[in-house]
Amino acid sequence: MGRPMNTLTRTWLDGLREFVAEHRRARPLPEPAAADPSWAAERAILGAALAPRIADLEALRTARSALAGADPDPAIVLTTSPAGIAAAEAMIATSPDLAALAGDRVVAVIELEYRRYCMRHPDDAHHHHLTLWNWVKTRVPERRQAEFARHRLGTGESYWLHREGVAGAGRLDRRASHLWKWNGRHAALLEPFIVEFTVPRVGP
Repeated sequence: MGRPMNTLTRTWLDGLREFVAEHRRARPLPEPAAADPSWAAERAILGAALAPRIADLEALRTARSALAGADPDPAIVLTTSPAGIAAAEAMIATSPDLAALAGDRVVAVIELEYRRYCMRHPDDAHHHHLTLWNWVKTRVPERRQAEFARHRLGTGESYWLHREGVAGAGRLDRRASHLWKWNGRHAALLEPFIVEFTVPRVGP
């Protein structure tokens, strides 16, 4: 990804960065309480899922060659939660190899920021960007509990849903959901690659 960025792609990405900066001035990202175990667990889940996606950036980029009109060197948008943003920034900052792969084309944003920006500057065909989404729904509504009844919860435990995927990579596009449980101290994987019977809403 060493080539200069396409002018239209650069304009779209710079616009997203400016929009996010303005959005966060008005609505700063929440910061975790000291030693918050749920924040640490969420960050660990998201970091573990993100590492192979960033390592696969060259393969995702190559797969775009089959998409008509797609910039072969797209912006990379990580849509996640505040914990996921922290995980992404730490991972890239501490890994020269990942930083080299990411370059200046990667931006980590929360889902709401991404959706609002795309309403103003749509790129539905992903001509200018790849989307890698990666977030945990830590508050699964009561009405969803029956879907996961095969995994019984103990006292004080709750379900977490980890959703991740790729859009804009042609044949390598994917989406997946993984079921976890949280007991107030630790998160444990209950079932990877579950089928959700209820269509999930966008966002954590």
